[in-house]
Amino acid sequence: MSKFPRDSRKNSITNRRIIGVDPGLASTGWGVVDFLGNRIVYIAHGCIETASNLSRSERLFSIYSEFKTILDLYVPTEASVETLYFAKNITSALPVAEARGVLCMALAERGLLVREFTPMAIKQAVVGRGSADKAQVQELVRLILGLETIPKPDHAADALGAAVCSAHSLEPCA
Repeated sequence: MSKFPRDSRKNSITNRRIIGVDPGLASTGWGVVDFLGNRIVYIAHGCIETASNLSRSERLFSIYSEFKTILDLYVPTEASVETLYFAKNITSALPVAEARGVLCMALAERGLLVREFTPMAIKQAVVGRGSADKAQVQELVRLILGLETIPKPDHAADALGAAVCSAHSLEPCA
């Protein structure tokens, strides 16, 4: 029987450290924010990049290892992960799904609360429209977090958007 220590953290609904994640095999974006009362405070963001000349298993292990280091460094109390999206090509979605799996495993090892959001839900939370384009989302993430420039690379900006979405969500964690 697996027991995740969800209740062991003194995590209130108003003081939370959230890591947002935009999974990918070549580039996994991550972003950390604090939600303090009703304010969202930027902490950090970045990308885990993997080299295409490595085997898939080596790339997945690299993502897993680097992500665990990030979790150790920033000690989030919950996570927000973008759900898998694919329109036409399921083959291109498989490596992303594998990366998402190792990321979720690292989160589960720490017993973190995890929220999952569709790209449309993240756009809705950040911009107010689920049909917003990538540039609009990035600019609103910049404004919401009080950053001077749009977070780069794109995957990191998407991850920060997921964290902002989670900060605005009062839904129970899955």
